[in-house]
Amino acid sequence: MSETRHPGQVELTLRAVLLGGLITVFFTAANVYLGLKVGLTFATSIPAAVISMAILRGVSDSSIVENNIVQTVASAAGTLSAIIFVLPGLVMIGWWQGFDFVTTAAICMTGGLLGVMFSVPLRRALVVDSELPFPEGRAAAEVLHVGAGSREGGADAAVGLRLIVTGGLVSAVYALAAQTRLVASEAAVWFKIGPAATGLWGGLSFALLGAGHLVGLSVGMAMLVGLIVGSGIALPVLTAASGVSGSAEHVAQTVFASDVRFLGAGVIGVAALWTLGRIIGPVIGGIRSALAASRGRGASVRPVAERDLPMGIVAVVSLLLLVPIGILLHTLIAGGALASSAPALIAGSLVFVVIAGIVIAAVAGYMAGLIGSSNSPISGIGILAIVAAALLLALFFGRDHDADTTAALVAYALIVTAVVFGVATISNDNLQDLKTGQLVGATPWKQQVALICGVVFGSLVIPPVMSLLANAFGFAGMPGAGDNALPAPQAALISSLAQGVLGGNLNWSMIGIGGLVGAAAIALDALQMRRGGLRLPPLAIGIGVYLPMVIVLPVVIGAILGWVYERRARRCPDPARAKRLGILTATGLIVGESLFGVVFAGLVAITGSDAPLAIVGAGYAPIGLLLGVVVFSATTVWLYRQTAKHAAARA
Repeated sequence: MSETRHPGQVELTLRAVLLGGLITVFFTAANVYLGLKVGLTFATSIPAAVISMAILRGVSDSSIVENNIVQTVASAAGTLSAIIFVLPGLVMIGWWQGFDFVTTAAICMTGGLLGVMFSVPLRRALVVDSELPFPEGRAAAEVLHVGAGSREGGADAAVGLRLIVTGGLVSAVYALAAQTRLVASEAAVWFKIGPAATGLWGGLSFALLGAGHLVGLSVGMAMLVGLIVGSGIALPVLTAASGVSGSAEHVAQTVFASDVRFLGAGVIGVAALWTLGRIIGPVIGGIRSALAASRGRGASVRPVAERDLPMGIVAVVSLLLLVPIGILLHTLIAGGALASSAPALIAGSLVFVVIAGIVIAAVAGYMAGLIGSSNSPISGIGILAIVAAALLLALFFGRDHDADTTAALVAYALIVTAVVFGVATISNDNLQDLKTGQLVGATPWKQQVALICGVVFGSLVIPPVMSLLANAFGFAGMPGAGDNALPAPQAALISSLAQGVLGGNLNWSMIGIGGLVGAAAIALDALQMRRGGLRLPPLAIGIGVYLPMVIVLPVVIGAILGWVYERRARRCPDPARAKRLGILTATGLIVGESLFGVVFAGLVAITGSDAPLAIVGAGYAPIGLLLGVVVFSATTVWLYRQTAKHAAARA
């Protein structure tokens, strides 16, 4: 899809910012609850774009770039809700008794705004001058283009809109049926070979299938390699030696969480550093280009594509943000066990935030470009950040302390990690949004202002929602938690990691082995490059190890389906059009499940049940599994045949 400029059209309007903020209230609240309940959040770009187009459709001067601003605001705010993967840990360890509004909002806002600033120069390196697929960014752009085309009455746009709507309805209806339990949401076969346990476990998710189509065969195959390494080799070996007893599913799931994920974190860590080394040149080039464009700010011939926020403003804002972060850290340790070391500790922490933030912004943005924001293992970045922060504290203070000092160190590590994690979550999303902007002809600096607005809106919404949930349910592991406590799985893991590093009992062996696997993945990709074969990005291999098979497998299948479809598309009368129709079908699959995710999250919040739509009991599960596999497979074949039929016809 080529870039299209829209001179003279309204773009950064007050109504767009306010509409994005209104959508933010609902999406962010839903994401916070869903993330604390099941450990997952949903991408808000596409649902926000759809809602924006529906609302602004009747406004005569609305435009595609104005709708893009709405989705940018809502997307940034919704993504910032991933901060829940860290902050509840402070309540779990008993350091906080609740979520003070000012403190919580300050953590969210400072980290989020740094994420926006750090991602400005990355736009040129990762969005403009790279071949990264940015699947959700492309999907959102397709939605916006088709919406604009249908409004103008274009015949080809009508076909595209029909494919998006069909894919969206299929995806949403299946997701609804899965929540009633009439069909399965995943298919799994677990088995033991002697003492070893593993299985095949795939999600029946059209959204993941569509994401696989969009990321392409190279990333899909790399994730398959990671899946084979993690669940096909490491998991059986580790379960055989674990001593964990129980069913094959229980043994495999337990060992995957306790060992294989740390193996994957090690692979991601090494692959991320390697990736950073490869992209550092383009990143520096992007900064130089941004500075050059900034110096030419008054030139009337400057193209719209070069109008980022001026680098001088980016640098000044980034430095100014360190002031409230320093005050925040000083407030945390004032009068406590760490107070005597406050100046050196805060200075070192600010350096860590800047350096780690820049590195993580680049890596998170690259991962988002590689496989999409929704599928990016952002919690893996959180793991690496907390390990790094806790290690630095352990080197500075040592490990043998009384309970109060250890608790203060763990809390301090979590606060610093929360700020860095805010940078990661926003960078993970921002570059996806900026790719959408590039494809629809948006002005970069206006979109970056919208990202800032989104961070502010999200920072104001997250604290009261977290306070409400903490008071109503509590979190598993916190003092006084009841039977209905929210699990908050990532926060529990990250807080336990901080305690493990500072207590000296972290699973270093798995992280180290993962590092060696990461080095082997780098060598494999280099070999493929020399041979001229299919590239296998090392970071995608690490993602395949780290994420559970239920997520990875449908993405791999989607990548293969997309490859098969595009081979057929080359024989069509208009191959480019045929390929684009396939992208629109994949986009529809993401749109439908995303919109249903918003509605379902609201139902979960209202009812307090994680299965509010279930109408059959556990005894029906075997029938639901068989029916689900048959319906899912048959519907997938039908969808691609319908798309191929439209592709074969001349426009």
